[in-house]
Amino acid sequence: MRIDILTIFPQMFEGPFSHSIIKRAQEKGLAEIFLHYIRDYADNKHRKVDDYAYGHGAGMVMMIQPIADCIEKLKAERNYDEVIFMTPDGVLFEQKIANRLSTLENIILLCGHYKGIDERIREHFITMELSIGDYVLSGGELAAAVITDSIIRLIPGVLGDETSALTDSFQDGLLSPPVYTRPSEYRGWKVPDILLSGNEKEINKWNVEKAIERTKHRRKGMLEEGI
Repeated sequence: MRIDILTIFPQMFEGPFSHSIIKRAQEKGLAEIFLHYIRDYADNKHRKVDDYAYGHGAGMVMMIQPIADCIEKLKAERNYDEVIFMTPDGVLFEQKIANRLSTLENIILLCGHYKGIDERIREHFITMELSIGDYVLSGGELAAAVITDSIIRLIPGVLGDETSALTDSFQDGLLSPPVYTRPSEYRGWKVPDILLSGNEKEINKWNVEKAIERTKHRRKGMLEEGI
């Protein structure tokens, strides 16, 4: 899978993409991530990428030319399944979207900044708009990093245990049940006996019951909506 990220702050991705699962996925050749500095595509002397909004609204707006040129250059080199814009008013990102995106071959993630991007980019280039929550960040970089991590960990071969991602919260419409590890007792706090029994059928039953219980308590809406 190839992910191209358009940004004016490529340095923000150095930490998240240089460690752990994303690093291993790239080393294995299972995922490729390319950062594109939008200022490199500006056609003006000072590589300016923002300007005042028409109508005298507050805040600066990212200009159409650098973004359009960057996207068009990439699309001339290969086909893209989605061109995604990170924006607070986009569709709320959730597990089922991550699952679908992880099956694609090439995607573009556009990180906005300032007051937003020229609307004509959204009208003529963007195929999907995503939000990671109902709040505003300084830019789309952190959201793009979150989405990249969520997608890449689902690619077959990335995680050490192929079944691990399938038992994550939200995959079956429930939150994950509680988990424990050694020691079986610490300061008098004990691991539930059923988990030490070796009875796989009863352990699976316990896990389902606890997952439903936790979902009812923390995400009741998930059960009501049947997701």
